Amino acid sequence: MSKIYYKVTHGVYSLTTNGGGCIVDAVSQISGGENPLFSIAVMKTNNTNELVHSNDHVILSILSKDVDSKIIEVFGHHSMKEINKFDEVETIEIGDIQVPSDIIGYMELKIEDRIENETHTVLICRFEDGRILNEDKEEMTYSYYQKHKDDYVKVTTENNKTAWLCTMCGYVYYGDEIPEDFSCPVCGVDRDAFIKK
Repeated sequence: MSKIYYKVTHGVYSLTTNGGGCIVDAVSQISGGENPLFSIAVMKTNNTNELVHSNDHVILSILSKDVDSKIIEVFGHHSMKEINKFDEVETIEIGDIQVPSDIIGYMELKIEDRIENETHTVLICRFEDGRILNEDKEEMTYSYYQKHKDDYVKVTTENNKTAWLCTMCGYVYYGDEIPEDFSCPVCGVDRDAFIKK
């Protein structure tokens, strides 16, 4: 699989709404003005995708290069069906939505449209409000994350099983072998993209 799209410049964020959240990277400002529009792609295999179909508001939080790695681990590699993500990291409340507290800042967004493709739902969101909390921190880019993801994903064995790391997103599968028909529950790649840790 080509890694050329790692060179497309974009950031790494947490996206939260009522009931959960996940890590996203495909975010773009698509209009100007006082309340610009943003597009955010949310993978269909994520539980958060279900949530953004039943909620009209989301919060996009900007992550820094020195973000607490627990935020990447919890929001990027687990589902709310497994754990309550908000119990695993320190959070603050913006309106009635929880967000991780270790962030550069956040944007409150209203979902105006949803565009479906084969792997993602693209949200078209209107900026309503936002705030910078840590102006001195440097934003994490997607290419920076790809170069340093081993620093954010701490692989440990679980019940003496082998840990297999997804080279695309950092998800960890535990088991002696990866099933033939396995695909990453986070990014959807097949077993060939996994390496033994």
